[in-house]
Amino acid sequence: MMKRSALLVAVLSLIPLATAQSGAWGQCGGSNWTGPATCIAGYTCTYSNPYYSQCLPNETGTTATSTGTSALPSGTSTAGLAVVAKAAGKEYFGSATDNSELTDTAYVDLLSNTKEFNQLTPGNSMKWDATEGTQGTFTFTKADQIVTLAQQNGQLIRGHTCVWHSQLPSWVTAGNFDASTLTSIIQTHTTNVVGHFKGKITMTSPLQTVGMLSMVGHQWTIDHHSPTRVSDPLSSPLPFKLPVPQILQQNSTSTTITSMAVGTGAKSTAMVNLVKSLKASGVPIDGVGIQAHLIVGQVPSTIQANIAQFAALGVEVAITELDIRMTLPATAALLEKQKKDYQTVIAACKAVSDCIGVTIWDYTDKYSWVPSVFPGQGAPLPWDANLVKKPAYDGIVVGFTL
Repeated sequence: MMKRSALLVAVLSLIPLATAQSGAWGQCGGSNWTGPATCIAGYTCTYSNPYYSQCLPNETGTTATSTGTSALPSGTSTAGLAVVAKAAGKEYFGSATDNSELTDTAYVDLLSNTKEFNQLTPGNSMKWDATEGTQGTFTFTKADQIVTLAQQNGQLIRGHTCVWHSQLPSWVTAGNFDASTLTSIIQTHTTNVVGHFKGKITMTSPLQTVGMLSMVGHQWTIDHHSPTRVSDPLSSPLPFKLPVPQILQQNSTSTTITSMAVGTGAKSTAMVNLVKSLKASGVPIDGVGIQAHLIVGQVPSTIQANIAQFAALGVEVAITELDIRMTLPATAALLEKQKKDYQTVIAACKAVSDCIGVTIWDYTDKYSWVPSVFPGQGAPLPWDANLVKKPAYDGIVVGFTL
């Protein structure tokens, strides 16, 4: 009897381990994840990136609610986002992408549809840790894969990004380099990276300066920028010291700084002053990009004014990283708000003739970076995890056409 009881206790103790499952929209996998690897009924553990997998609904266009399963609205337009962008006088409508996603044939088929996207941005494969993980050893296999895909499709490529503080290799972050040495290291790195892609990339976002990079100082930019522009007609990032993070970028025809300030305010004012300062110093600044990782219902009302103030300086403007996230689960009401928010952002770009294009930060919720960084939030993109258009798609179309 004691043996049977002991056996029963042992069996019962295993049941929670065997049946533990993540709930709707919960995490179910990823690097260092120790929680459940399966999902409740009606949901499937779906890979998002190496750091995050999420329980997504099995049924296209449905989501679990307290009263069961209810249909969510979807997008209805068939206009083509790149088509309507070009009709509105813009150069492109594009999407970011990453190598791990390129094994998904349905995803790649839509990504390669130039009626939707005529520009691609590599999300990670051009960053420093991917291209020079060991000092002096350069690897471009993954970046070349995305560039080749774009070339085959006849799509533009935005380079992204030679230097970013959160994805620097350890030999850089632990190097304790002085300003002179760091300047030389950055020059060597960027010269090799942009040289490899010379003639293949139309526009680039090479540098975000924060932390240790600020030691290089503003003067280096002024002293070294113009010669590099002449010697390397593709792109060349250069660091400078300012109170807010920025990216300095250059390509065969233009040099662009990318701002994290979407609306007007202190950050955008700092960027305006920077552009004025660099122009006054003889640095050829031709454009400003806007990074726009936004939240449903919290889109700044001054986006158009912000774009216009940069355009007034005689530079082109682009929205280079756009997504609009929500608190999960998605609902019809949230999707409608998201649609209007996308319309607002796109309409702001359309209204300013020198806003040349928009890039969404991947096109499907299936591969969004948001859930891995903001737990409980997601669904930020115009296509859902099943590659079905959401109302946000229609919002983009309306923003370009009204």
